[in-house]
This record gives sequence, structure tokens and C-alpha cells, in this order.
Amino acid sequence: MSENISCNEIAKRLLDSCLSGERWPREWVHSLSADPCSPALFSVVVEGLSDRFEPALCDAYAHVFAEALGGDSAETLARYRRVRAPRAYDGDADAVESVFVLSRVTLGADVSVTSVVLDGAKRRFPKARIFLVGSPKNWELFEEDHRIEHLPVPYPRSGSFRDRLAPSLALLDLLAKPSSIVIDPDSRLSQLGLVPVCREENYYFFESRSYGGESDDTLSTLTRRWVAETFGVESAAWIAPKPVALSGSPFIALSLGVGENPGKRIADPFEERLVQGLVDIGMTVVIDKGAGGEETERVERLMAGRRVQSWQGAFAPFASIIARSSLYVGYDSAGQHVAAACGVPLVTVFAGFPSPRMFERWKPGGPGPIEVVRAEVGNHWETVLDATLAAVGKARKSVRS
Repeated sequence: MSENISCNEIAKRLLDSCLSGERWPREWVHSLSADPCSPALFSVVVEGLSDRFEPALCDAYAHVFAEALGGDSAETLARYRRVRAPRAYDGDADAVESVFVLSRVTLGADVSVTSVVLDGAKRRFPKARIFLVGSPKNWELFEEDHRIEHLPVPYPRSGSFRDRLAPSLALLDLLAKPSSIVIDPDSRLSQLGLVPVCREENYYFFESRSYGGESDDTLSTLTRRWVAETFGVESAAWIAPKPVALSGSPFIALSLGVGENPGKRIADPFEERLVQGLVDIGMTVVIDKGAGGEETERVERLMAGRRVQSWQGAFAPFASIIARSSLYVGYDSAGQHVAAACGVPLVTVFAGFPSPRMFERWKPGGPGPIEVVRAEVGNHWETVLDATLAAVGKARKSVRS
């Protein structure tokens, strides 16, 4: 058995133990936190626990990661139990000089969740400087808003355990500013709240994986509720990227990106028939070619021989294109949350979700017409295509009416 398979097998056994409520051998965690196996710790165990949005699994995650961190795991868990409990801000808002909001790292989460927190911070702390802590590509979604400053802290989506932990440890110094608070919307930068990034009394943690309990509310809805409970203000999802010039109107924005998760795609020739169906409507179609690699090659094949426009490059400019579109169509990805935040009619195709609650949490929510096509395991591509094109017609009709 190869080293890679061995790492994945350990990770699967650990995940199974967490899901069944059984105790696991400590050496499994130690093995997975070592360099050769740490990718499996994150991709199999951390994501496997987080994506289910089960409150009880937050405890399992905390125990696993506390062991992986080493040191006094009892104190790590005790601190986590304290900060995960929602508490209302009762200080003097005018005395706060800096508010640091941690990025959720993924673009879609920063639209559906982090943007809500940023909006609440702007309203609750009108005199404070507000920083989005994360990568440039995420901040670019908000850079036209002069109140949102950027504190660059990149997070490696791959690499060793120590590589991924380094940004968390660096935040202790970066965020040690007088008269400041830190708002953590369940960020990977803090390893989902397990790694302290500031003094505890200045830290406000939204444990998004458990906050909704057994409800079917979306993450955006839950975030608004948490912001109201914690800071006493209403808030909403939004974006403010730099606009890009684009000829032609009205148009349909289309994204077939899946965030390196092939399980979100529908089998061929779904995408080819979908593109043709959208072209047949008679509106201009603008398709995101992605940042390169497999997605770009796939989109270029779909464009061949069809009168469509395309965008290739950073996501924030395409987000501005979505915001000006008459209709957005795509898989479960960042684009759907942009469209929802901007009130753009949208059709999103959901596939490959590991649990019903993940589907409910990540559904887009916003003021415009939203049609969600839920592709179950075993659905034929033609069945999904028929449902998607019907949803497109329904979304367009709701706008005209």
C-alpha cells in the first residue's frame, strides 16, 4: 500500500470514528498531522466533519485538532468552549479604532458569510477602520468600498500542517492593536476558532457549523442573525469590486467552475447542451473561463463554434459582470452567491453535496428570483438539463412579470 493511500485510509478511519462517536487512537491524529499525511487530515477529516454542519461534530473536530496542535489540549478545548458561545458586544463602539474581520478563504463563503459580517461591522463601528484579513483576490471583491481596508494574510489551500498553521500563529502579532476587536466567521485562518489570534475578550467567533442547529436556514441567513444577536445591527450580503467594461446588454452570465471539486459537475454532454440552450434564448452569453487548467480547456471546447463572449482572469471582475447581468447560471460555486447578493435572477445546479444540511446551508439567498436545481446521485444528465432549462425559463418569467 502506498504512503498516500495509507494516509487516506487513516483519515477515513478517523472520520468514521468521529461520525460514530467512538474514541480514536491518538496515533492516528499524530500520523495525520505529520507532513506526508497532513493533506488527508484537512481534505478528509476537517472537511468531512465541517461540511455536515452537525453541531455535535464541532466537538469532534475540536478534539481532533486540539490533539493535532499538541501542547495543553485541555486548555485549548476549554478556550474553544468559551469563545464558541455567542455573546453580545457591550462596549463603546466609538472607542474601537480597528475591526479585523477574518476571511473565510473561499470566495463564495466570503460573499455569503464574510460580506454580511463586514456590513455589520460598518454599521456598528462607524468610526473604526475595518480590515478584511486574507488574500488579495478575496479583498478585491470589496475594494471599491473605501471603508474596507486590506490586511494581506494568505492561507495555503495545500501544504503541510505547519504551512497551514503558520498564518494562524502570525495573526497574534498582526492583530495586536490597541482598541481593536477581531471578528472570526469560522475562518481557516484560525483553524475554525481553535487557534487564538488575539486576546480572548476582543474576539467574536461565529461558529457557523453549529449556529443553525437542526434548522434548514442558509448560511447567509444565519450570519445575519448572528450579527444582529452579537452587534445589534441589521446586515446583508454585498460586494463592491472594480467594474469592468463589457459590451452588449442584456446578457446571461455563466460559470461552470466547481472549485476543484469534480463531484459538483454533471456528466457530459450536460454542459454542451446547457450552453446551446442558453444561446438559443437569443441573449448574449458571457462565460467565465476560469483561471486556467482543466476548467479553461473545458470552457474553450464548449465555446467552439458558438457565439458567446468570455471572461478569463481574476474572479472579482467577473463578479462585477455577474452583478450587471440579467441572469446568472452556474454550478454550486462563488458565482451563485454573488448573483444572490446583487439581486440578480439566478439558476444554480447543486450536485455532489455530502449531506442534506450542507445543501440547505449553501443554497444562495437574496432579494432576487432564485431557482435551485438539486441533482441527486443517479440522476441522468438529461433529467438535470431539462430541470435546469425549465428553471431558466421560470427565472426569466419571474423578472418579466
